[in-house]
Amino acid sequence: MSDFRDLVDLAVDKLGGHVLWASDDFFAGKENLLKSAPAEFLEHEYTDRGKWMDGWESRRKRAIGPDIHDEAIIRLGMPGIVRGLVVDTSFFKGNFPEAFELEACQMRSDTTVEVLTSSATEWVKVAPRTPLEGDTLNFFDVSSDFVATHLRLIIYPDGGVARLRVHGTVAPDWRALGGAKNEIDLAALETGGEVLSCSDMFFGPKHNLIAPGRAANMSDGWETKRRRGVNPETHDWAVLKLAGEGTIERVEIDTNHFKGNFPDSASIEGGATADGPWMVVVPRVKLMAHTRHVFADELSLRGPFTHVRMKVYPDGGVSRLRVFGRLNEVGKADALARYLNGLGPRALEAHLRPCCAATAWVRAMSRSRPFTSGSQLLEIADTTWKALPREAWLEAFAAHPRIGETKASPQRETKWSASEQGTARRASSQTLSSVAIANAQYEEKFGWVCLINATGKTGADILHIMRSRLHNTPQAELTVAAEELRQIMNLRLLKLIGG
Repeated sequence: MSDFRDLVDLAVDKLGGHVLWASDDFFAGKENLLKSAPAEFLEHEYTDRGKWMDGWESRRKRAIGPDIHDEAIIRLGMPGIVRGLVVDTSFFKGNFPEAFELEACQMRSDTTVEVLTSSATEWVKVAPRTPLEGDTLNFFDVSSDFVATHLRLIIYPDGGVARLRVHGTVAPDWRALGGAKNEIDLAALETGGEVLSCSDMFFGPKHNLIAPGRAANMSDGWETKRRRGVNPETHDWAVLKLAGEGTIERVEIDTNHFKGNFPDSASIEGGATADGPWMVVVPRVKLMAHTRHVFADELSLRGPFTHVRMKVYPDGGVSRLRVFGRLNEVGKADALARYLNGLGPRALEAHLRPCCAATAWVRAMSRSRPFTSGSQLLEIADTTWKALPREAWLEAFAAHPRIGETKASPQRETKWSASEQGTARRASSQTLSSVAIANAQYEEKFGWVCLINATGKTGADILHIMRSRLHNTPQAELTVAAEELRQIMNLRLLKLIGG
């Protein structure tokens, strides 16, 4: 088994993967590509188009040339970073493609085929053109930090592929999740949780534990083989990495569909690494068959934790484990760093510029990737900003509206400004009029818009600050304004993930 196969299949149909379009699937349907079950062969089965095959198979090309190909466009079940591929050509012996390549893009999940097949979509090569072998599992490691939402599988010149497995790590779509500041399932696949290791998964794979929704049947859970012995402490276990550092508010252990093979009892522990030390979160509790168990008041510790370990006594099956909680400031910053690392160059600039409109800052941040942690990201943002020349600071100042006004800006930036000034804008008309006068006096003296980190400040607070700063020298005020924008910038960076 290749190492990457230990990671979740981002494209499998049971996680929502879907083949949106194929240039040709005359002999066998494109939807077969992502089926979770292994391909099968029915020797005597035929259709009105030829031999029945369990995969995607196009008709024979009659054109000649090195670039003749078929292709299929796939929407991943979850956005993520591709770490490895399995191009499965099982049972395709005289009709497999000579070679393949794979491209990826970052688009909304509801992007239409018309857009995906047009020049408006920028595709990034994930796997170069590579020869394939027939009737075998073709393994390919992938080295990329790009977060993909869609894939384009290209086969040369034609033929059949039984299954495509796209193993990787999930990159949370914070917009779809409602933002990193809310309560989330810290262990879930869709938030970036991962089952790192387990004692056994003879009957059911470990990643089923954190898959979306409730289990469809008994095969859709994590189940160990039967342990033998008389030691009451005999147990199986699974170690999970959470979406980030956070506090736990409640835990769910779901034994849905496990009726004669559920664990007798279970416990939950938390830690700061995958190796512990472990602290008890949910003491050992009795479990029931085919039941969702919810533990909130029973929690003895709530963290913060980055990892959890579930023990089941002595063995058995658990369909889902949910660890609901909230990311703390460290967890949110780390989530932001991972999010920015995975963006394409254009998307990264589009995200960073509303945070700070200084072109030199945006370019320096882009060159600084990959960020190793949230703290490193915020430190680089600060030191880069402080080192910029006066002209770059003024460029960033100019992108902000006057306090109390709205500037014609991209929708995200306009919304952020309105939110930041929300308290101040509810001031009396007299106060707002005085703020407008102070704005004019400030700009006449200093030559740039007055910048104040207005979050949570009233109109009276703002007016007092503006009037006091009118007494500064231009050089002193430039430093003060730059510090205010630095604070705004840091707040906006976390807003990129709803933090």
